Formats: sequence, C-alpha cells, structure tokens
Amino acid sequence: MTRKKTTFSERWNLRKTWPLHVFLLPSVLLLLIYSYVPMMGIVIAFQDYKPYKGITGSDWVGMKHFIFMFQDERVVQIIANTLIIALSKMVMGWIVPLLFALLLNEVRIAFFKRTIQTLVYLPHFLSWVILGGILTDMLSEKGLINQFIAGLGFTPVFFLGDGDWFRVTLVVSDLWKEFGFGTIIYLAALAGVNPSLYEAAEIDGANRWKQTINVTIPSIIPVGVIIATLSLGNVLNAGFDQVFNMMNPIVKDKAEIIDTYVYQLGLTQASFSLATAVGLFKSVISFILIAVTYRMAVKFANYRIF
Repeated sequence: MTRKKTTFSERWNLRKTWPLHVFLLPSVLLLLIYSYVPMMGIVIAFQDYKPYKGITGSDWVGMKHFIFMFQDERVVQIIANTLIIALSKMVMGWIVPLLFALLLNEVRIAFFKRTIQTLVYLPHFLSWVILGGILTDMLSEKGLINQFIAGLGFTPVFFLGDGDWFRVTLVVSDLWKEFGFGTIIYLAALAGVNPSLYEAAEIDGANRWKQTINVTIPSIIPVGVIIATLSLGNVLNAGFDQVFNMMNPIVKDKAEIIDTYVYQLGLTQASFSLATAVGLFKSVISFILIAVTYRMAVKFANYRIF
C-alpha cells in the first residue's frame, strides 16, 4: 500500500510541476551542447592531432604530451606563476572585503554608506580590456603614477617591466576591481545578524569595538569560512583576461599563467594536442580541489548545495 501511494504521489507531483521542467529544458540543452558534448574533444590530448586528419584519423600517442609537459621547465615555472598569483589574489580577496564590510557597517549615515558602496562596486563592471589599457598608461615609466612618485622625490617604479612588481600590480589591481563585489556578500551576512545581540551587548556595557569583536565577527565567520574554502577550487585560475591584457614580453617569465600558455599553444602555435593536455591537467586538478573544498565547507561551515 505504501509503495503504491508513493508512486501515485510522485506522478501527481510530476503533473503539477511539468511546466517547470519544460522551462528548464532549454537551459539543460544548452548545457549539454556547449559544456558536455565538447568534452569529447579531450581525446586530442592523447593524440598527435592533425586538423586535416580529424580526431578519428590522428595518431594515438598516449601520455606523450603529459610527459613532455612535466619535463618542460617552462611549464613548471608557469604552474608556479599561476599558484603564486592565484593564491595572492585569493588571500587578499578574502581579507580586504571582510575588513571593508566591517568598517562600512559602522557608518551610520545611510546616504554616505550607499554612495561608498556603489563607488567601490562600480569597477566590477569594467572589462579588463578597458582597465588593462588605462593601467598600462597610468603605470608606465612616464605614466601618471610614476610622475607623482617622482614629484615626491622618490625613484619611479617600473611596475610593468619588473616581474615582481608586475605580480604585485596584478594582485592590487584585481583587488581594487573585485573587492566591492566581495563586500556585498559580507554586508548581506551582517544584515542578518540579530539586533538583540547588539542590544544585549550594549546593556552589558560593551562599546562599538567590543560589539564588533564579540558579536559582529563571530556572526559572519561562517560565511567567511564558506567563501575561503570554496575559493580554493579556483587556485589554478589566476585571471586570464587581466594577465593577457597587461602582460608584456619583459615580464613574461614571471607573469605567464596556465590559461595564457594554453592560448599561446593552441591559437598561435597550433599545438592543439599539447594545449589540450595542459588544459585537461588544469581541469582535473580544479575538479578535485572543488570536490575537496566542498567537503571542507560541509564539515567546517555546514554549507550544503544538495
């Protein structure tokens, strides 16, 4: 009896919800066509792929391209560049939005608070094609920033010609562009803090600083843990758009990342098999990291998607 009842209930629910499934159908089809069907192309990584022969006619070489990839010192340096840049962005992209959200939360003038929030959020909508050109002009040897530094009596800094300074420039400019977007998440978490906690702390004699330490920060720490753990899945994503638009041959040794290397191999050198092997390596590592960090988010912050 229970089995028949459950089956009938499921059929009844399907009758009521079938329009929702129909609405989802175009999205599912697009996902299959543009995300899953192209995955069959990863077989190129194990072939000596020739476009005129196609996938079925190209010679099978097994792990040849993967072995070459790990024996190439340039690839090792590129992976190191990617990790350094990506981890630096992740750390700064976690700390700065959190601190800024805490400071902005203390502003009591609503108009001023909304204005500041809007101004720091605007750079998120700018393309790196635009920002890359602006920053290249401003940070050049005779750009506005170096003219200001020289005016103060200091030696101008070659931001775009020194590898170490170029990495710093990448991290700082990415932080300036994106920290406003990250702040919104923390402000949303702060809006959900129970006001009675502040009232109780105030009755106990806590000032604003102690309220922040004992009420505000503990309340948003779970959100911070979720963001930090899930962001580890992007440890190999150092920002193709930014690096591609700002990198130059002088700093290429310390600035080239996996994505720009794959672009160069696949589109400029037509080394399709090696480019696919490097891209597949990155995808597999990213998938493993996403799975691990999701389990960490479940364990430490009780965060679940399903």
